[in-house]
Order: sequence, then structure tokens, then C-alpha cells
Amino acid sequence: MVFGPSDRAGERIVSQSDFEVIRRVLDGETAAFELLVRQYQQTIFRLARRMTRNGEDARDLTQEAFVQAYRSLAGFHGQSGFSTWLYRIAVNLCLNHLKAIRREDPAEVDGSQPDVREDALTTLVTAERDRALAAAIEELPPQQRATVTLRVYEGLSHREIAEVLECAEGTAKANYFHAIRTLQRKLAAFRRTD
Repeated sequence: MVFGPSDRAGERIVSQSDFEVIRRVLDGETAAFELLVRQYQQTIFRLARRMTRNGEDARDLTQEAFVQAYRSLAGFHGQSGFSTWLYRIAVNLCLNHLKAIRREDPAEVDGSQPDVREDALTTLVTAERDRALAAAIEELPPQQRATVTLRVYEGLSHREIAEVLECAEGTAKANYFHAIRTLQRKLAAFRRTD
């Protein structure tokens, strides 16, 4: 493994705790992988849930991401953070899952319901806006959808998104710009009524 103490921005490429756990797993203490699962499971689940809009699929994809990470751990070289590497695995699984769903049934729509709130009018307006946003995001091309999810919901920088999606930083920025422009156009009616 190649683990440097820092990258050019002065931050650790792989946190010391992640490095120690990875080393323990690779040294044969396979149960130590559970520490990584506990640390990143909710984050990966949220990512998968936002990308698929389906809790059951998100659970399955989260589990598969950790299975793939475990199987490929020896190939992790520390050139990016462990979380970035794990995001890449999860995003690729989600994109492949979404492609498979579109091939099976292009019209499939998630039937999940928004959270119930005290104020019925607020609930109605918020639910309608949330549905419109989710539908608009779902219609984005896969790379733009992943970029928006990683940037808006997961808070990744354009550089981190580029690492996760294995593209140039400029491409990540362009995907985000085009996605936001498309979403603004599709959701213009909500901006006028607020």
C-alpha cells in the first residue's frame, strides 16, 4: 500500500484509524472490517437511498458495496481516501442498478411517501416540491444525477466527486452545472409560486 502522510492540501489521504483497520484486515484480522462498516454504513446507505429512491434497494446496494470493498481491499492503495474509494464502489453499483432498472421497466417510479407533518398545507406543498425535485433528478443522465447527489446531499467537493466518478475535475464541474441548470428549468414553476 502507498500511504503518504498528507496530500497537497495538507490533509491525510487515509485517516490513521482507517489505515490501521485496513492493515489489520489485510494482516488476517478479518473481523476488524466491521469497524469500517460501522463507520461508513449510514453514509453509504444515505447515498444509495438518494440515488435509488428505494430503501430496500439501498440496503442491498450498501451491503454489496461493503462486500466488494472487502474483496478488493488488497487493491486499495491509499491514493485517495478510503471513503472516496468506498463512494466510488457504491456510486458504480447504484449507477449499474439504475441502468438495469431502466432496461427492465423504463417507466418504473418509486412509490415512497413523504414524511407526514402537522400542517397539512405545508405537507402538501413540501411533498409536491419534493416529488418534483426527485422526479427531475431521476430524469438526469446518470453522471449528472450522481454528481448532484454527491455534491448536494453528501457535501463532496468537485475534486472529490471527480475522484469518485473517475473523471476530470472539469468534467465533474460541467456535469454539476448542466444538472443544476436542467433542474432549475424543470422546477421553475415552484420558484414562481413560493
